[in-house]
Amino acid sequence: MLVRLFRLLSILPLPVLHGLGSALGWLVYLASPSYRRRLKDNITRAGYAGSLSSAIAEAGKNILELPFVWCASPERVLRTAHVENWDVVQSALDEKRGIIFLTPHLGCFEILAQKVATITPLTVMYRPPKKSALKPLVEDARARINLGLAPATMSGVRTLLKTLRQGGPIGILPDQVPQEGEGVWAEFFGKPAYTMTLPAKLQQMTGAPIILSYAERLAGGKGFALRFVRFDRELAGSPAEQARAINAGMEELIARCPSQYFWSYNRYKAPDGVAGPEAQ
Repeated sequence: MLVRLFRLLSILPLPVLHGLGSALGWLVYLASPSYRRRLKDNITRAGYAGSLSSAIAEAGKNILELPFVWCASPERVLRTAHVENWDVVQSALDEKRGIIFLTPHLGCFEILAQKVATITPLTVMYRPPKKSALKPLVEDARARINLGLAPATMSGVRTLLKTLRQGGPIGILPDQVPQEGEGVWAEFFGKPAYTMTLPAKLQQMTGAPIILSYAERLAGGKGFALRFVRFDRELAGSPAEQARAINAGMEELIARCPSQYFWSYNRYKAPDGVAGPEAQ
């Protein structure tokens, strides 16, 4: 049923989906006290309370653009993705050491991998959705030409490492809460967040450059602007210090379009089996 609905919605033009998404964002915000509280708390803590109204609408757009990005024809989808500064990526590709793309939950992160894969082969780490009904939809949508998938398992990590050592680029969502044993507590917008250590480990094992990337949602449903920033912070010290450096890079990226960050995400939760930051 859900898959059928997504395919039906994908027929609609992107401006229509974004218009409906804005309304959906406000509907969910007003109807769910827990959602409302988390979104307000997170965006206020980060210092972007002035962007609250825009963030509510953008969160709804994020949901209703998924049928388009996942189910519309690749030709329709890719026409909406406008690459702005590929030279940052090309210079890293020319180094032939692989690339670690770090893409937070900012803007339309789903379209980014699809577009990059039309220019260079890319392998991305993914975590299967909790709802089994969504699993075939998500996997089919992400398994595009030149776009490989590596599950968030040890096998998937080995795939990412092999890809980097062969000079290929990989993609990771660095602000996704990892499982027990896969992260450390590191400050994110002034509060400890359980943060994955994988990006720093892969970088130190391979010497691959890190590029921060995001796809900003353009007004009026005009598509997405894909932008890339070379990560030049030093990844030194303890795993917690390395994780904090990456979180700082994410904070700087989010500052470029704060209303489009996924503020309702439960970023500060402690995964099962993980002691809270006060235990450190």
